[in-house]
Amino acid sequence: MKKFLMAIVAVLMAAPSFAQYSSGGFSLSESTLYYGIRLGMNVSTITGDYADTDSKVGMNLAGVIGTRVSDATPIFIESGVYFSGRGGKDLTLNYLELPVLIKYGVQVSDDIAILPFIGPYFSMGVAGKYKTVEDMKVVKRSSYKLMKHPDMGFKLGCGGEYNKLYLEVGYQFGVLNIAKDNPADLSAHTSNFFVNFGVNF
Repeated sequence: MKKFLMAIVAVLMAAPSFAQYSSGGFSLSESTLYYGIRLGMNVSTITGDYADTDSKVGMNLAGVIGTRVSDATPIFIESGVYFSGRGGKDLTLNYLELPVLIKYGVQVSDDIAILPFIGPYFSMGVAGKYKTVEDMKVVKRSSYKLMKHPDMGFKLGCGGEYNKLYLEVGYQFGVLNIAKDNPADLSAHTSNFFVNFGVNF
């Protein structure tokens, strides 16, 4: 997994940094395609019957690609591959995530753009553990038998770009019940606040 994520970052960093590949401020009127890397922090919880309301801090790491879809207005579609650490205080869930975001660019100055965004995301759990008490001891167990791997939901937030530097803040919430079938029909949903910093090429 670490090699896979490092490969994504390496490819994106090797991409040519032409001005027409930028998504923000100074080139909103010219952008056709851009690449980017993202690194950031999640503050997540689990809601529902399996509620774990004490937040867990996790990591975001991503490679993204976006394109302008309208000549008349600065509307972009952005996607990519994210490694996202989510869960709650006693539950760790690591996902590979694929968002499909619609962004609208607002030029503030020659060098600064604001880009609010919204869209769905689709993710697959690749690892996870939960804490439980056994024989008076706290132990960690795999979450495979507790939670389903697929998840999906929606992301919304706002990004800002200064030249090629990018910062975004947002919130995402899962709409799928990730709890595995159980006699009590318990449910669980992911919920996550995130802050990402990155560079657009």
